[in-house]
Amino acid sequence: MADSNDNWYPRNFKRAYVWELPVRVFHWVNFLCIIVLSATGFLISDPPAILSNEDATSQYWFGIIRFTHFAAAYLFTAAIVMRLYWFFVGNQFARWSAYWPWTKEAIKNAKHVVWVDVMLLSKKEHRLEDLSIGHNSVAAFAYLMFFVLFFVMILTGFGLYAPTSEWWLPNMFAWVPSLLGGDFNTRIIHHGAMWLILIISIIHIYLVFYHEWLEGRGEVSSMFSGYKFIRAERMANTYRSPVKQESTKEVEQPAEFDPNDPC
Repeated sequence: MADSNDNWYPRNFKRAYVWELPVRVFHWVNFLCIIVLSATGFLISDPPAILSNEDATSQYWFGIIRFTHFAAAYLFTAAIVMRLYWFFVGNQFARWSAYWPWTKEAIKNAKHVVWVDVMLLSKKEHRLEDLSIGHNSVAAFAYLMFFVLFFVMILTGFGLYAPTSEWWLPNMFAWVPSLLGGDFNTRIIHHGAMWLILIISIIHIYLVFYHEWLEGRGEVSSMFSGYKFIRAERMANTYRSPVKQESTKEVEQPAEFDPNDPC
């Protein structure tokens, strides 16, 4: 399809506001909470032996670790609640409908992502619809899996914390260990879910930088500014409602033409 390649140059990019402030705040609060919760969780599950001749009452380092873990857990839970609210009031890229993976277009986009991003194969013909403005279909599904794991962490975490707390919020989850067969099983599930979150997070970071290198559309900076650079044709032909558009930037055709470049 020789004619189709000509339609990709010169490129006309538009600056589109994709990630709203609450989404970005949730992302970075979540990022920090996962780091703090993972680090303190490791220490709580396997505390190091620190030898000292001081009285136990003068050593409170493990209490500080536990307090840090619980404080981060409360912040983490509050961020989840805020994001759930934004699923219903946010823009088209933040609403729950953008993360539903079972639509015909989402399945088609998922096949494209697996073919190009995972298997690193090229396609004979590029579709503008394959260029995701918000999350692609695979990323959206991973986002849903994140939330499933987040709920598991909240349920098991507060369930383990409930016997040592007098506050009503943790005590709401006192039934969880009994349902799961005791504290031991609850800790195993809590620990396993943490590892799954860390593994998916590593894959997420890799793919973000991969897309930043491959497409150069502001994948990384968009989570700070909220803006991405989107092909004008993609925005005009999008199957979703119109996107908030800003300045237009013309990009000249590069010296060497690459027919496999999807951007």
